[in-house]
Amino acid sequence: MQNALIRVVLDVLKPHSPSLPSFALYLSNLEGVDGVNITLMEIDKDTENIKITMEGTDLKYNQIKEAIEHYGASVHSVDEVVAGRKLVEEVTTPQD
Repeated sequence: MQNALIRVVLDVLKPHSPSLPSFALYLSNLEGVDGVNITLMEIDKDTENIKITMEGTDLKYNQIKEAIEHYGASVHSVDEVVAGRKLVEEVTTPQD
Protein backbone atom coordinates (compact mmCIF):
# COMPACT_ATOMS: atom_id res chain seq x y z
CA MET A 1 0.00 0.00 0.00
CA GLN A 2 1.26 3.46 -0.89
CA ASN A 3 1.60 6.27 1.67
CA ALA A 4 -1.43 8.54 1.83
CA LEU A 5 -3.16 11.16 4.00
CA ILE A 6 -4.91 9.26 6.77
CA ARG A 7 -6.04 12.11 9.06
CA VAL A 8 -6.93 15.73 8.35
CA VAL A 9 -8.14 18.26 10.94
CA LEU A 10 -9.69 21.44 9.53
CA ASP A 11 -10.97 24.70 10.99
CA VAL A 12 -14.05 25.55 8.90
CA LEU A 13 -16.57 28.39 8.79
CA LYS A 14 -19.97 27.30 7.47
CA PRO A 15 -23.50 28.67 7.20
CA HIS A 16 -26.11 27.12 9.51
CA SER A 17 -27.39 24.95 6.68
CA PRO A 18 -26.74 22.08 6.21
CA SER A 19 -27.08 20.81 9.77
CA LEU A 20 -24.00 19.27 11.37
CA PRO A 21 -25.37 15.69 11.13
CA SER A 22 -26.17 16.16 7.43
CA PHE A 23 -22.77 17.74 6.77
CA ALA A 24 -20.97 14.88 8.57
CA LEU A 25 -22.87 12.24 6.59
CA TYR A 26 -22.15 14.07 3.33
CA LEU A 27 -18.41 14.22 4.06
CA SER A 28 -18.31 10.61 5.28
CA ASN A 29 -19.44 9.44 1.83
CA LEU A 30 -16.34 10.84 0.11
CA GLU A 31 -13.96 8.28 -1.37
CA GLY A 32 -11.33 7.06 1.09
CA VAL A 33 -13.09 8.44 4.20
CA ASP A 34 -13.57 6.00 7.08
CA GLY A 35 -14.91 8.47 9.64
CA VAL A 36 -15.80 12.11 10.27
CA ASN A 37 -16.00 14.01 13.56
CA ILE A 38 -17.42 17.54 13.59
CA THR A 39 -17.21 19.71 16.70
CA LEU A 40 -19.07 23.01 16.98
CA MET A 41 -16.57 25.57 18.28
CA GLU A 42 -18.56 28.81 18.00
CA ILE A 43 -21.88 29.97 16.61
CA ASP A 44 -23.23 33.37 15.65
CA LYS A 45 -26.26 34.75 13.84
CA ASP A 46 -25.21 33.61 10.36
CA THR A 47 -22.38 31.09 10.71
CA GLU A 48 -20.86 28.22 12.65
CA ASN A 49 -17.16 27.74 13.29
CA ILE A 50 -16.48 24.01 13.33
CA LYS A 51 -13.54 21.64 13.65
CA ILE A 52 -13.67 18.71 11.24
CA THR A 53 -11.54 15.63 11.87
CA MET A 54 -11.49 13.09 9.06
CA GLU A 55 -9.72 9.74 8.99
CA GLY A 56 -9.40 7.23 6.21
CA THR A 57 -7.11 5.12 4.11
CA ASP A 58 -6.50 7.62 1.32
CA LEU A 59 -7.94 11.08 1.98
CA LYS A 60 -7.93 13.48 -0.96
CA TYR A 61 -7.51 16.99 0.44
CA ASN A 62 -8.63 18.77 -2.74
CA GLN A 63 -11.77 16.62 -2.93
CA ILE A 64 -12.53 17.35 0.75
CA LYS A 65 -12.02 21.10 0.26
CA GLU A 66 -14.29 21.12 -2.81
CA ALA A 67 -16.99 19.21 -0.90
CA ILE A 68 -16.83 21.71 1.96
CA GLU A 69 -17.02 24.67 -0.42
CA HIS A 70 -19.97 23.07 -2.24
CA TYR A 71 -22.12 24.02 0.78
CA GLY A 72 -20.81 27.58 1.03
CA ALA A 73 -18.32 26.80 3.78
CA SER A 74 -14.65 27.73 3.76
CA VAL A 75 -11.51 26.15 5.20
CA HIS A 76 -9.84 28.65 7.53
CA SER A 77 -6.85 26.46 8.32
CA VAL A 78 -5.44 22.97 8.17
CA ASP A 79 -4.72 22.27 11.84
CA GLU A 80 -3.31 18.73 11.62
CA VAL A 81 -2.40 16.17 9.00
CA VAL A 82 -1.15 12.62 9.33
CA ALA A 83 0.34 10.84 6.35
CA GLY A 84 1.74 7.38 5.87
CA ARG A 85 0.44 3.89 6.45
CA LYS A 86 0.07 4.21 10.23
CA LEU A 87 -1.66 6.78 12.45
CA VAL A 88 0.93 8.56 14.60
CA GLU A 89 -0.41 10.50 17.56
CA GLU A 90 1.25 13.70 18.78
CA VAL A 91 3.47 13.07 21.80
CA THR A 92 3.77 15.41 24.78
CA THR A 93 7.38 16.25 25.62
CA PRO A 94 8.85 17.79 28.81
CA GLN A 95 9.06 21.15 27.02
CA ASP A 96 5.26 21.16 26.65
